Amino acid sequence: MNRRLGTALLCAAVLLGGTGCAGVPSGGQVVTGQPAERAERVDDPYVRLVPVAPHPEWGPAEIVSGFLAASASFDDDHRVAKQYLSAKSRWEPGPRPFVTVLADRILAPQVVRAQNGQATVRVTGEQLGTITSDGQYTAAPKDLDVTFELARTPQGSWRITGLPGGDKAGLILTKDDVERSMRTVNLYFFAPDRRTLVPNGIFLPVVNRQTLPTQLVRALLSGPTSWLNGAVRSAFPDGTQLRGPVAIDNDVATVDLTVAARHGDIERMSAQLGWTLRQLSEIQRWRLRIGGETVTADGMDTTQSVYAWPENSPDGPDSKGHQNAYMVGENGALGTFRGDRAHPVATGGAGNLSRPAVSPDYGEIAGLSRDHDQVVVAGPVSNAAVSRVLLNARDGARFTAPSWSPDGTLWTVESTSEGSALWVRGPGRPPVRAAHWGLSGREVLAFQVARDGVRAAVIVRIDGRPQIQVGRIAHAPDGTLDVGAFLPVSSELQDAVDIAWRDYGTLAVLGRAKRDSQTLPYLMPVSGSAITPLGVGSLGEPETITAAPGAPVLIGTRSGTGQKICRQRSPSQTYSEWICPVPGRDPYYPR
Repeated sequence: MNRRLGTALLCAAVLLGGTGCAGVPSGGQVVTGQPAERAERVDDPYVRLVPVAPHPEWGPAEIVSGFLAASASFDDDHRVAKQYLSAKSRWEPGPRPFVTVLADRILAPQVVRAQNGQATVRVTGEQLGTITSDGQYTAAPKDLDVTFELARTPQGSWRITGLPGGDKAGLILTKDDVERSMRTVNLYFFAPDRRTLVPNGIFLPVVNRQTLPTQLVRALLSGPTSWLNGAVRSAFPDGTQLRGPVAIDNDVATVDLTVAARHGDIERMSAQLGWTLRQLSEIQRWRLRIGGETVTADGMDTTQSVYAWPENSPDGPDSKGHQNAYMVGENGALGTFRGDRAHPVATGGAGNLSRPAVSPDYGEIAGLSRDHDQVVVAGPVSNAAVSRVLLNARDGARFTAPSWSPDGTLWTVESTSEGSALWVRGPGRPPVRAAHWGLSGREVLAFQVARDGVRAAVIVRIDGRPQIQVGRIAHAPDGTLDVGAFLPVSSELQDAVDIAWRDYGTLAVLGRAKRDSQTLPYLMPVSGSAITPLGVGSLGEPETITAAPGAPVLIGTRSGTGQKICRQRSPSQTYSEWICPVPGRDPYYPR
């Protein structure tokens, strides 16, 4: 390739005080944003891409390479990239185009035909996935093989006359291009309970810092992505739009909606907007206008803090409160883990259970038999002397550890190497098999519902190896459940053993990274960003993990001295030493 083409895309780091990189998971899928209340990477420095126009002396291969490089700049509706096209082209990718994501930049397009002023250029590469126009990233690894048609202009320069996909073609960008020019952000929509917000992570193109608040609100008003559509609800009436750009005066943002919003619930719309805007560090307060008139929710000032509406937290209204963990003590009795001591709370029917899980109202305990072939329930916690078998597995099958959603629904997966079934028991109802279960043909090793009750994390065996995925739970009008759309979170871990939701954007995971020879604990953002090792020191053989917002991660481990519960010496420090002071197993935080 001509050396001059190396300058076809100049990258300059410009500190614009509020944008950051998007993380493209290698073989993963973005489903939510960052775990903190502000998506911290949204506030990283913005690296602006400055494209270079085509040179008159460039040949067909150089023109295609230049076009692909310039496509990564969203300035002026891809003005420079369009200069590589013929004058008759009607290519309009739009502000949120469909994107094919490649692992690496294509450095050597191949000219397969060049005669009589016409040329065909072949481009091949390694595709990682796609980003749809609604911002949803989906892993779709495969080989890319496409062609571009070119022709000489009357002035003798080469221009592209035919794109792969025609005038409706999207963009072909590398992973690095996406991480420079797009951002992962959260949009917030309501769970079926109309109270709990659910984060919906998207990739959003960024042209400049000033337009990001407006882009963010417009994306929110357009509704959830195809992945969450049908599982969540928006409080904004159909047809609601912005009347103009989001204006920011000092640290106060003004959002002015069209009159269609007058038919919506002010409090619920405000909760969605407040949680979405809090990701931008320059916004501390905001006001809502409809048709140019300021409106307020009951009891609120004309300007509202972006940190209002804690009752709508995806982690639940009490997510920052202190939580005691439960565990199975060395004598088989259920107990609580307080500090470095175990306090028995139940024996009898609740004794000797594996993977005990306490219901949100503490009215019931669910667990597994020793061989994990039965689901057993007992309760309440204060009087769990009597237990009963809720489910018996078919021959050769095992159940995953029980999981409670906040409304008191109990979930478990019955699985063999040949396939699986999801069992669901609503409050006061008998257990039933989910009507639509997206992993029925797979072996499932773990299943945990998020605290929002809409998302679920699983460990599923794919091509012989355990893989961590996240799916969504949709409630059909007839009352049936559709639990599916499971997509990989990250490919950084292999041989995953157990998972738990730490908060609405992060999983605590036991697994083995590719560079490791033993199972270790990690924090895994469900956005697909890089995993973080958790703690240092010996853990023996970790078997189970539990986590909760603001609480120490706990690990049930086995060693030559028996089974113990481990925590970090200083839980607030990621790399604090692990200590294992209490004999026991299977720790669990209630929802």
